[in-house]
Amino acid sequence: MSRVDRQYVDRAGVTRERILDAAERLFAEHGVRAVSNRSVAEAAGQGNNTVVGYHFGTKADLVRALIRRHAAEMDARREAMVAALGSAPDVRRWVDCLVRPVAEHLAERGAPTWYARFGAQIMTDPGLREIMVRESLGSRSLTTVLDGLNAALPTLPPEVRLERGDICRQLLVHHFAERERALAEGLPTPRSSWDGAATGLVDALVGIWTAPVSSTMRAD
Repeated sequence: MSRVDRQYVDRAGVTRERILDAAERLFAEHGVRAVSNRSVAEAAGQGNNTVVGYHFGTKADLVRALIRRHAAEMDARREAMVAALGSAPDVRRWVDCLVRPVAEHLAERGAPTWYARFGAQIMTDPGLREIMVRESLGSRSLTTVLDGLNAALPTLPPEVRLERGDICRQLLVHHFAERERALAEGLPTPRSSWDGAATGLVDALVGIWTAPVSSTMRAD
Protein backbone atom coordinates (compact mmCIF):
# COMPACT_ATOMS: atom_id res chain seq x y z
CA MET A 1 0.00 0.00 0.00
CA SER A 2 1.36 3.40 -0.97
CA ARG A 3 1.78 6.23 1.53
CA VAL A 4 -1.13 8.12 -0.04
CA ASP A 5 -3.38 5.06 0.14
CA ARG A 6 -2.38 4.45 3.77
CA GLN A 7 -3.19 8.04 4.68
CA TYR A 8 -6.59 7.71 3.02
CA VAL A 9 -7.33 4.51 4.94
CA ASP A 10 -6.23 6.15 8.20
CA ARG A 11 -8.45 9.17 7.59
CA ALA A 12 -11.38 6.93 6.71
CA GLY A 13 -10.84 4.97 9.93
CA VAL A 14 -10.84 8.15 12.02
CA THR A 15 -14.02 9.33 10.29
CA ARG A 16 -15.75 6.01 10.95
CA GLU A 17 -14.86 6.17 14.64
CA ARG A 18 -16.17 9.73 14.92
CA ILE A 19 -19.42 8.68 13.28
CA LEU A 20 -19.77 5.70 15.62
CA ASP A 21 -19.09 7.89 18.66
CA ALA A 22 -21.67 10.44 17.57
CA ALA A 23 -24.29 7.87 16.59
CA GLU A 24 -23.96 5.93 19.84
CA ARG A 25 -24.45 9.07 21.93
CA LEU A 26 -27.36 10.41 19.89
CA PHE A 27 -29.12 7.04 19.66
CA ALA A 28 -28.71 6.53 23.42
CA GLU A 29 -30.10 9.94 24.28
CA HIS A 30 -32.88 10.27 21.71
CA GLY A 31 -33.64 6.85 20.22
CA VAL A 32 -32.61 5.56 16.82
CA ARG A 33 -35.73 6.63 14.91
CA ALA A 34 -35.50 10.23 16.12
CA VAL A 35 -31.91 10.72 14.88
CA SER A 36 -31.20 11.48 11.24
CA ASN A 37 -28.01 10.77 9.32
CA ARG A 38 -27.61 14.54 9.02
CA SER A 39 -27.61 14.88 12.81
CA VAL A 40 -25.04 12.12 13.16
CA ALA A 41 -22.80 13.69 10.51
CA GLU A 42 -22.99 17.11 12.16
CA ALA A 43 -22.26 15.69 15.62
CA ALA A 44 -19.27 13.86 14.11
CA GLY A 45 -17.94 17.12 12.68
CA GLN A 46 -18.59 16.12 9.08
CA GLY A 47 -19.87 18.69 6.62
CA ASN A 48 -21.03 16.10 4.09
CA ASN A 49 -24.48 14.79 5.07
CA THR A 50 -24.01 11.63 2.99
CA VAL A 51 -20.93 10.52 4.92
CA VAL A 52 -22.87 8.21 7.25
CA GLY A 53 -24.43 6.30 4.38
CA TYR A 54 -21.11 6.21 2.54
CA HIS A 55 -19.30 4.54 5.45
CA PHE A 56 -22.09 2.38 6.89
CA GLY A 57 -24.96 2.00 4.42
CA THR A 58 -28.39 1.84 6.05
CA LYS A 59 -29.27 2.81 9.61
CA ALA A 60 -29.61 -0.90 10.42
CA ASP A 61 -26.02 -1.39 9.21
CA LEU A 62 -24.90 1.45 11.48
CA VAL A 63 -26.68 -0.14 14.44
CA ARG A 64 -25.01 -3.47 13.66
CA ALA A 65 -21.60 -1.80 13.51
CA LEU A 66 -22.17 -0.20 16.91
CA ILE A 67 -23.10 -3.54 18.47
CA ARG A 68 -20.04 -5.25 17.00
CA ARG A 69 -17.83 -2.40 18.16
CA HIS A 70 -18.35 -3.53 21.76
CA ALA A 71 -19.02 -7.24 21.34
CA ALA A 72 -15.47 -8.51 20.86
CA GLU A 73 -14.17 -7.14 24.14
CA MET A 74 -17.15 -8.39 26.14
CA ASP A 75 -16.90 -11.80 24.47
CA ALA A 76 -13.22 -12.05 25.42
CA ARG A 77 -14.04 -11.27 29.05
CA ARG A 78 -16.87 -13.79 29.07
CA GLU A 79 -14.72 -16.51 27.51
CA ALA A 80 -12.10 -16.02 30.22
CA MET A 81 -14.75 -16.29 32.93
CA VAL A 82 -16.22 -19.45 31.40
CA ALA A 83 -12.77 -21.01 31.16
CA ALA A 84 -12.29 -20.43 34.90
CA LEU A 85 -15.63 -21.90 35.99
CA GLY A 86 -14.42 -25.40 36.82
CA SER A 87 -16.81 -28.32 37.10
CA ALA A 88 -20.55 -28.09 37.81
CA PRO A 89 -20.91 -24.31 38.27
CA ASP A 90 -24.09 -23.20 40.01
CA VAL A 91 -26.67 -20.65 38.88
CA ARG A 92 -24.80 -17.72 40.42
CA ARG A 93 -21.57 -18.52 38.61
CA TRP A 94 -23.37 -18.63 35.27
CA VAL A 95 -25.24 -15.40 35.98
CA ASP A 96 -21.90 -13.78 36.90
CA CYS A 97 -20.63 -14.73 33.44
CA LEU A 98 -23.69 -13.09 31.93
CA VAL A 99 -23.52 -9.82 33.83
CA ARG A 100 -19.94 -8.94 34.75
CA PRO A 101 -18.39 -8.71 31.27
CA VAL A 102 -20.84 -5.92 30.46
CA ALA A 103 -20.21 -4.05 33.73
CA GLU A 104 -16.43 -4.37 33.38
CA HIS A 105 -16.57 -3.14 29.79
CA LEU A 106 -18.58 -0.07 30.77
CA ALA A 107 -16.31 0.64 33.75
CA GLU A 108 -13.19 0.56 31.58
CA ARG A 109 -14.64 3.01 29.08
CA GLY A 110 -14.87 5.71 31.73
CA ALA A 111 -17.63 8.27 32.10
CA PRO A 112 -19.85 9.09 30.44
CA THR A 113 -20.78 5.99 28.49
CA TRP A 114 -23.72 5.49 26.18
CA TYR A 115 -23.66 1.84 25.18
CA ALA A 116 -26.06 0.55 27.86
CA ARG A 117 -28.65 3.19 26.93
CA PHE A 118 -28.10 2.52 23.24
CA GLY A 119 -28.80 -1.17 23.88
CA ALA A 120 -31.97 -0.33 25.80
CA GLN A 121 -33.18 1.86 22.93
CA ILE A 122 -32.52 -0.91 20.43
CA MET A 123 -34.30 -3.56 22.50
CA THR A 124 -37.45 -1.41 22.73
CA ASP A 125 -37.55 -0.79 18.97
CA PRO A 126 -39.49 -3.59 17.23
CA GLY A 127 -37.75 -2.98 13.94
CA LEU A 128 -34.21 -3.11 15.34
CA ARG A 129 -34.49 -5.50 18.27
CA GLU A 130 -33.93 -8.51 16.03
CA ILE A 131 -30.51 -7.15 15.05
CA MET A 132 -29.38 -7.11 18.67
CA VAL A 133 -30.82 -10.58 19.28
CA ARG A 134 -29.12 -12.07 16.21
CA GLU A 135 -25.79 -10.44 17.00
CA SER A 136 -25.94 -11.60 20.63
CA LEU A 137 -26.80 -15.18 19.73
CA GLY A 138 -23.90 -15.18 17.29
CA SER A 139 -21.56 -14.98 20.30
CA ARG A 140 -20.22 -18.44 21.14
CA SER A 141 -19.36 -17.42 24.70
CA LEU A 142 -22.84 -16.04 25.34
CA THR A 143 -24.47 -19.17 23.92
CA THR A 144 -22.29 -21.28 26.22
CA VAL A 145 -23.35 -19.24 29.24
CA LEU A 146 -27.05 -19.40 28.38
CA ASP A 147 -26.88 -23.16 27.83
CA GLY A 148 -25.03 -23.61 31.11
CA LEU A 149 -27.48 -21.44 33.00
CA ASN A 150 -30.46 -23.32 31.61
CA ALA A 151 -28.91 -26.63 32.66
CA ALA A 152 -28.18 -25.36 36.18
CA LEU A 153 -31.63 -23.88 36.85
CA PRO A 154 -34.01 -25.64 39.20
CA THR A 155 -36.92 -27.49 37.66
CA LEU A 156 -39.65 -24.99 36.86
CA PRO A 157 -42.99 -25.22 35.07
CA PRO A 158 -42.43 -24.16 31.45
CA GLU A 159 -44.64 -21.08 31.76
CA VAL A 160 -42.78 -19.96 34.91
CA ARG A 161 -39.41 -20.41 33.22
CA LEU A 162 -40.59 -18.29 30.30
CA GLU A 163 -41.93 -15.61 32.61
CA ARG A 164 -38.75 -15.42 34.66
CA GLY A 165 -36.62 -15.37 31.55
CA ASP A 166 -38.56 -12.35 30.33
CA ILE A 167 -38.17 -10.58 33.69
CA CYS A 168 -34.44 -11.26 33.72
CA ARG A 169 -33.99 -9.97 30.17
CA GLN A 170 -35.73 -6.74 31.13
CA LEU A 171 -33.40 -6.27 34.10
CA LEU A 172 -30.31 -7.11 32.05
CA VAL A 173 -31.22 -4.52 29.43
CA HIS A 174 -32.49 -1.67 31.59
CA HIS A 175 -30.68 -1.84 34.94
CA PHE A 176 -27.29 -0.83 33.58
CA ALA A 177 -28.93 1.68 31.22
CA GLU A 178 -30.51 3.47 34.17
CA ARG A 179 -27.22 3.50 36.08
CA GLU A 180 -25.46 4.86 33.01
CA ARG A 181 -28.09 7.60 32.67
CA ALA A 182 -27.74 8.59 36.33
CA LEU A 183 -23.96 8.79 36.05
CA ALA A 184 -24.19 10.93 32.91
CA GLU A 185 -26.59 13.32 34.67
CA GLY A 186 -24.58 13.47 37.89
CA LEU A 187 -27.30 11.76 39.93
CA PRO A 188 -26.73 9.42 42.89
CA THR A 189 -26.72 5.67 42.26
CA PRO A 190 -27.46 2.80 44.68
CA ARG A 191 -23.97 1.34 44.17
CA SER A 192 -20.74 3.32 44.03
CA SER A 193 -19.10 1.28 41.25
CA TRP A 194 -19.92 -0.81 38.21
CA ASP A 195 -18.56 -3.83 40.05
CA GLY A 196 -21.00 -3.19 42.88
CA ALA A 197 -23.83 -2.66 40.42
CA ALA A 198 -22.99 -6.00 38.81
CA THR A 199 -23.10 -7.72 42.21
CA GLY A 200 -26.51 -6.23 42.94
CA LEU A 201 -27.86 -7.29 39.56
CA VAL A 202 -26.46 -10.81 39.94
CA ASP A 203 -28.10 -11.08 43.38
CA ALA A 204 -31.45 -10.00 41.91
CA LEU A 205 -31.27 -12.35 38.91
CA VAL A 206 -30.28 -15.35 41.01
CA GLY A 207 -33.15 -14.54 43.36
CA ILE A 208 -35.61 -14.44 40.47
CA TRP A 209 -34.44 -17.73 39.00
CA THR A 210 -34.37 -19.60 42.31
CA ALA A 211 -37.49 -18.12 43.94
CA PRO A 212 -40.18 -20.59 44.99
CA VAL A 213 -43.18 -21.06 42.73
CA SER A 214 -46.32 -20.17 44.64
CA SER A 215 -48.83 -21.42 42.09
CA THR A 216 -49.15 -22.62 38.53
CA MET A 217 -49.66 -19.75 36.11
CA ARG A 218 -52.87 -19.63 34.21
CA ALA A 219 -54.21 -17.51 31.37
CA ASP A 220 -56.57 -14.68 32.36
